Amino acid sequence: MAVIRPFPGIRPKPELASQVASLPYDVMNTEEAREEAKDKPLSFLHIVKSEIAYPPGYDAYAPEVYEKAAEKYRALVVQDVIEQDPHPYLYIYQQEMNGHVQTGLVAASSVNDYWADVVKKHEFTRPVKEQDRMKHMKATGIHAGPVFLTYPDVTEIDNIVTVIITEEEPDTNFTTPDGVRHTVWVLRDRQLIERLVYLFHERVPATYIADGHHRAASSSKVGLELQEANPDFTGEEPFNFFLSVLFPASQLQIIDYNRVVTDLNGLTEQEFFTKIEEKFDLQLQGTNSFRPMQMREFGMYFEGQWFQLTAKPGTYPENDPVNGLDVSIMQNNLLDPILGIKDPRTDNRVDFVGGIRGLGELSKRVDSGEMAVAFALYPVTINQLIRIADSGNVMPPKSTWFEPKLRSGLIVHQFSAKSY
Repeated sequence: MAVIRPFPGIRPKPELASQVASLPYDVMNTEEAREEAKDKPLSFLHIVKSEIAYPPGYDAYAPEVYEKAAEKYRALVVQDVIEQDPHPYLYIYQQEMNGHVQTGLVAASSVNDYWADVVKKHEFTRPVKEQDRMKHMKATGIHAGPVFLTYPDVTEIDNIVTVIITEEEPDTNFTTPDGVRHTVWVLRDRQLIERLVYLFHERVPATYIADGHHRAASSSKVGLELQEANPDFTGEEPFNFFLSVLFPASQLQIIDYNRVVTDLNGLTEQEFFTKIEEKFDLQLQGTNSFRPMQMREFGMYFEGQWFQLTAKPGTYPENDPVNGLDVSIMQNNLLDPILGIKDPRTDNRVDFVGGIRGLGELSKRVDSGEMAVAFALYPVTINQLIRIADSGNVMPPKSTWFEPKLRSGLIVHQFSAKSY
């Protein structure tokens, strides 16, 4: 059963929160982060993407980059931009984007739960990215960005959260330039904190990583190292936990994660369409964007026209949680056998476009001549994600895109008094 704990969060002063909070480190490249943080000296990007302090082309994994993150973090403390709460609390974090509202509980989740698979995963992690975040954590002593977790809805938890956000004034409330509203309530009531900790332990058999597999893995590996370095640990030390935001599954929004491909793998247009029609029913839709409205349905943009592709029966396993996914159907029936893309993680002929950019981004990249063809996919459902995680399997790469993104720096978890 899920173990969570309150913790003394480190937060920006309410009037400075909008200047401090930043997008996660892994949703933009270095140049985008440098531009985003320009003229924003308090932005947490200076901490989570500390390589922006150095000239373009500088080694982002150099030791001084991580020391720079620690330096920038200490500066926010010294300047009284951020301060630590006096006692361990839980926090409620609500986001509103284009009418969609999701309300999560910010807590410290158990490292031991991660290793015991009570925190369930659906993606592989890459060692180089794990090492990057581990070095960052060791240099700063903090978990700078939360792991995005979900869990099956529990009515009593929902009711407690609803009462708090209805009856109490928020501690922090601001809207970011992208139109997302961020609201934080600090839960100081000791009895309610204990009740929520109890409910998670008794009613939530597992939590699921929605986003942040590398943050979760890195936090847990650093925690394990500290356990081994401190054999008399009690289990309640901060290094036994990682920063998380836990959302009820019913509130989450997964949007499409689409594909664009540079060329037709040497095929003529006629050969390309003939091969597609072996596995898909194909219908011309014209110049208006075609968005898939159900599973097994795909949009394709080619030569200024949109097409609807529908996977034919027998081209995918109905009851296989992984190979029955639309991303797998697209990979196994089109990208691999027709376009020759064997491993989408390493093949530079394919790129991935988050649905937040809209279908217009797909047609734009094809019309520009950069790409030859684009494919729009129906989003993975949260039930599919949970089913795959429960089965012990992993999703194909670039399967899910969650919006809105959690902000870094809004609530920080200090797990170590200093670097080690």
